[in-house]
Amino acid sequence: MQKILSILGLMVALSGVVQAQNRTIDIPAQNLSEALHSLSSQTGIQLLFTVENLQDIRSQAVNGLMSPEQALAHLLRGTACIYLASGKDTYVIKKSGGETTPSKSMVLPEVTVRDYTNPGSPYNTQFIRPNTSTATKTNTPVMETPFSVQSLPRQVLQDQQAIRLDSVLQNVSGVTQMPTNQGGSDGFLIRGFSSDTTYRNGVFMPNSLGGGTVKREMANIEEIQVLKGPGSILFGRADPGGIINTVTKQPLATPYYSLQQQAGSFDFYRTTADATGPLTKDDRLLYRLNLSYENSGSFRDFVNTRSVFIAPVVRFNISPQTQITAELEYQSFKNVADPGIPNMGNRPADVPRNLFSGEPANNRNPGDRYFIGVNWSHMLNSDWTISHRLSAELLDYSGNSLFWFTPAAANGSLERFFNNAPTNHSNRFQTSVNLTGNVTTGVLKHTLLFGYDYIFMDDKIKSNCCAAAPAFNIFNPTYLTGRPTLDPINNFNIGITQSWHGAYFQDQIKLPYNFHVLGGFRYDNAVGRNTVAGMTTSAEDRFTPRGGLLWQPVPWLSMYGSYTENFGASNTLFNIDGQRLPPQTAQQWEAGLKTEFFDGRLRSTFSYFELTKQGIGAPDPANPFRSRTIGEAETRGIEVDVAGEVLPGWNLIATYSHLPFAKITKDRGTEFDPDGNVIGTNLGNQGKRLFLAAEHTGTLWSTYEFRNEALRGLKLGGGIQGIGKRQGDPGNNYQLPAFVIGNLMASYQVKAMQKMRLTAQLNVLNVSDEKYFVGTNSGNFITVGAPRTFLGSLRIDY
Repeated sequence: MQKILSILGLMVALSGVVQAQNRTIDIPAQNLSEALHSLSSQTGIQLLFTVENLQDIRSQAVNGLMSPEQALAHLLRGTACIYLASGKDTYVIKKSGGETTPSKSMVLPEVTVRDYTNPGSPYNTQFIRPNTSTATKTNTPVMETPFSVQSLPRQVLQDQQAIRLDSVLQNVSGVTQMPTNQGGSDGFLIRGFSSDTTYRNGVFMPNSLGGGTVKREMANIEEIQVLKGPGSILFGRADPGGIINTVTKQPLATPYYSLQQQAGSFDFYRTTADATGPLTKDDRLLYRLNLSYENSGSFRDFVNTRSVFIAPVVRFNISPQTQITAELEYQSFKNVADPGIPNMGNRPADVPRNLFSGEPANNRNPGDRYFIGVNWSHMLNSDWTISHRLSAELLDYSGNSLFWFTPAAANGSLERFFNNAPTNHSNRFQTSVNLTGNVTTGVLKHTLLFGYDYIFMDDKIKSNCCAAAPAFNIFNPTYLTGRPTLDPINNFNIGITQSWHGAYFQDQIKLPYNFHVLGGFRYDNAVGRNTVAGMTTSAEDRFTPRGGLLWQPVPWLSMYGSYTENFGASNTLFNIDGQRLPPQTAQQWEAGLKTEFFDGRLRSTFSYFELTKQGIGAPDPANPFRSRTIGEAETRGIEVDVAGEVLPGWNLIATYSHLPFAKITKDRGTEFDPDGNVIGTNLGNQGKRLFLAAEHTGTLWSTYEFRNEALRGLKLGGGIQGIGKRQGDPGNNYQLPAFVIGNLMASYQVKAMQKMRLTAQLNVLNVSDEKYFVGTNSGNFITVGAPRTFLGSLRIDY
C-alpha cells in the first residue's frame, strides 16, 4: 500500500467547493507533475496520475483567466499526455500512447486566449503582473503583500520607448528623477528621500564613490519592480525611500528573435537585438542574448553618448528540480559630464536650454563595466527550494568634471573648479543563499524564508581637485580649446573598502478567513576601511524587524497595514579622525488598500505612510568641529497607483502622490563670525522642506489597440506628467517651478512571412515644448528638461 501511495499523486482539494467559472491561473513552465500539483492547489480540482510516467516531461506556462479544465488542457498541450474525467472536478492524467495531441473526445478544443502567456514571454502585452518577488523574495501575489509594490513590465517600456531607467519610473507614484553624478548615473527621489542605488534581480548595484558611473542599460530589462519604503530586512543597508529592482530577460524554450532600430531628434541613434531559444533538442540548454549600440547627441551643447552593450545568458536545466544559469554583461561607454545650469537668486538662471556650463575638452568620461554572475536553484521536494547567487561587478572609468559652490552672479559670472579623477576602479562582489519552504501547522500555512548575503566593495580613486577653472559667463560662454593642465600638487588618492554580512528570516502566514500575516527580522554587520590611511572608519551592527497584516475579505479587495525599520548609510565611512558615529536609521508606518477589477486585469493601490529618517550627521553643539547623529527628517503622504486593462485593447497607468509634510525636523549648522571663524552652532536647515520633494506629483499614460479588422495593428497612446513646485537645495535657497508636459505615441504592426511582425512606432515627448527642469543635485546644479523630441523606431520580431 505504501508503494502505491508513493507512486500515485492524489491531489484532493480541501479549501472549498470547486467552481466552474473562469479564474486567474498562474503556473510557470516546469516539471509536469509539479505543474499539476500547482493547478490543483490553485483551483481545487482533483488530479490522479502516476509520477513515474511523467518524469522528464515539462509543461507549458499557463497564465491568464480561464476555467480549470481549460488550464489543464493548456498544461498538457504538446506533451504525450491526455486527461479523462472521473467524476465531478476529478481527472485522470495518462500517456496517450505516443500521441502529442490529445484526442478531441478526451480534452476540450484548443482555446486561444489573448495574453494567456508566461509573464516573461515577449508576446505578453499586459501592463501589470499578478506576482512580484521584490517585496518578499518569494513569488507572492501583489494582493497578498502588505506593502506598496509596483511593477512596470516590458510592454510599458516598449510603448514609451524607454531608454533610461530614471525616466520610465515616472510611472510609479512617489518616484521622481534626481540628477546624479552630472548625468552619469541614475538617481531618484522616493517618498521624499534620495537614492542613487538600484538592484539587479535582487543584487545590490551601488554607485561608485567617485561618481561618474553609467546609467543602467535597458536592452535586457524585462520588468522593473518598485518596493515603497524601507527594504533593509531583505536587502541590507539601503536608502529608506524604497527599493528599485530591475528584472532581466531570461532564456526561453520557445525561440524568439527581435531587431530594433531607433532614431530621433538631436542625432539620436540606437540599435538593439534580442535572441533566445534552446541550444539542444531536449530544451535542457537555453540561451538569451541582448545587444545594443547607442550613438547619440543631445539638445545640450557638446553633450553626446557612445555605448556598446552585450548581455549573454545561458541556462542549463540539469533536471526538472535543478537549474543553473550563467550570465554576463559588458558595457563600454563614453559620455560627457553635464552639470546643468546654475541658479541665479531664487530661480534657475534664465539661459538657453542648450547652454553647457562645463568644459567640453575636459568633461569626457570613457569607461568599461563588467557584470559576471552565476545562480542556481534546486527543489529539495515539493515544499522546499534552495537558491544561490554569486556575482561580481567590475568598473573602470574616468570621472572628469567641474563644479561650482555658489549661484551665478547677477552679471552672469560663475566661479567654477575642476574635479578630475582620470583613473577609477570600483569592484563589487556579492553572494547570497536563500532557503524557502512551505509548512502547515494546523490551520496555518507558512511560507518560510531563511537567507544570508555578503557584499564586498573596493573603490580606488585617483583625483585632482579643486583648481580654479577659467572665468566663465553664462550669458557669453567661452571654452578651453584643449584639455587643462592641472597642478599635481592637488593630486590625492581615495581608497575605501566595505564589507557587509547579513542574515534574515521571514514568515508569511496564511490564516483562516483570508487573513495574511508577515513577520521577519535581519541582523547586519558592516565594516568600512580607509585603505589609504590604513584604518577602520566604521564598524556597525543592526537588528532590523518588519511586520505586516493583510485581510482579503473578497477576491477584489485587500486591506493592509505594516511597520518597517531601516539600516541606512554610515556617518563615519570617510572619517579619518577616529570618531565613530551610529549609522543612519529609519522607520515607516504604512496602511492602505488594494483592488483588482475585471478578473484581475486592472489593479489599484491606495496607501498612506509616515516615514522618519534619523541619525543624520550634524555639527555637535558642544563642539562644532565634531559631529553628532542628531539630524532627522520626516515625510508623510498619500499615494495612488492604478494600472492595467480597462477594456479589451485599452490599457492605462495613473499615479498621484500628495506629500503635504516633507521636512527636516532636527538639524544643526555651524555658526561663523564675520571673519569666518567658527563660533558655535545654529538650527541649520531645521524646519526646511526636503529638496525636490514636491507636494503634488502625478502621471497618466494610456494606450488603445484597435480590434476591428479595418484598423487592426494600429495603437494610439498618450499621457501627461505633472510635478509641483520644488525646493532646489536643503536650505530652500531657490525653487524650481511646477510643470506639466504631454507625450504621444502611435504604432502600426503588420504580419509578414507568417510568423514575422513588423512594427513602426513614433513617440513625441514634451509635445507642447514646455521649458521645465528635471531636478537638482541638492546643490547648485540644475538639470534642464528636453524640448519637444521625436523618437521613431522600426522593429522586426518573430
